[in-house]
Amino acid sequence: MEELLSKHRKEQKDLQGRITQKKKSATKKTRKGVNDECEQWQRELSERQQAEIAQLNGTPVDGLETLSLEDEQRTDDEDSKEDKSPEKPQQTQPAPASTPEPSSRSTPKKPNRQKARLARRAAEQAAQSAAAAEEAATQTNYRGNEQGIMDAAFKKLGLKEIEVTPDGHCLYSAVAKQLDESGLGLRPDPSRIVLQPSTQARIDTVASPQHDGYRAVRAVTADFITEHKEDFEAFMEEPLDSYTRKIKLTAEWGGQLELQAIARAYGVEINVVQSDGRMEKIECGDGDSFDEEEKRKRVIWLAYYRHTYGLGEHYNALVKNS
Repeated sequence: MEELLSKHRKEQKDLQGRITQKKKSATKKTRKGVNDECEQWQRELSERQQAEIAQLNGTPVDGLETLSLEDEQRTDDEDSKEDKSPEKPQQTQPAPASTPEPSSRSTPKKPNRQKARLARRAAEQAAQSAAAAEEAATQTNYRGNEQGIMDAAFKKLGLKEIEVTPDGHCLYSAVAKQLDESGLGLRPDPSRIVLQPSTQARIDTVASPQHDGYRAVRAVTADFITEHKEDFEAFMEEPLDSYTRKIKLTAEWGGQLELQAIARAYGVEINVVQSDGRMEKIECGDGDSFDEEEKRKRVIWLAYYRHTYGLGEHYNALVKNS
């Protein structure tokens, strides 16, 4: 059993390595398929290992036969019949006066086979739990490592992190918070983009830029991509109308294309601190038209995480320490 459990632990560790590499190479578009494939690998390995354990349990262990409940009941019935069968008559002989008659006939106690099976099963489950704990202890702590790298980068750049709800709108919410606090507002310069009537209405009905401002930023982003489709369409894996509809009306995550559109639509520079400590700068394309004071106001800082949050990729807002 120990040899089989050791083999299973190695198989689980190897599979975890494959899954980690597979998920690292996944993109936003392929993530669902990769997750489904990884779950299927895990399910197939678990089913095969359970079958091997069950097969091993079918052999005698510790000198006890592994019987089914029917076999055990049948054996007990046969033993009961033997106990109840009439004894052969013995010849009547006078017993010596000095020999006492035995008060009862002693019988050897049979081992409880079902208790033995339950004990073996409990031992196997304990071994599996120990193997899982040992594997978890040897895995890389991606979440802790990432947070440590990010904290060091924030300190070096003089930034303070502002937590944003991880609900799929995090990129747009983080941008909306900083547009509002910098005084730029959620309505972009009309010379940069012609807004659709529905987008203008969406901006007008924002109750609080800190809470639902993402609705306005999403609509502006979708309008800008539509108006400049020649710059974005070649990088899409689906029709333009379908792509921009998801931006405007769903909680679809934002990425590189959306960051480019936001920077150009609002005339801002976006600095993204990556999960490995690097910083990516996305420029609006015409920053030379602003004076130095205006340039400082038109900078948005974002923190991009890959492992720290349960839903996957996530953006938080960053502001300069006062």
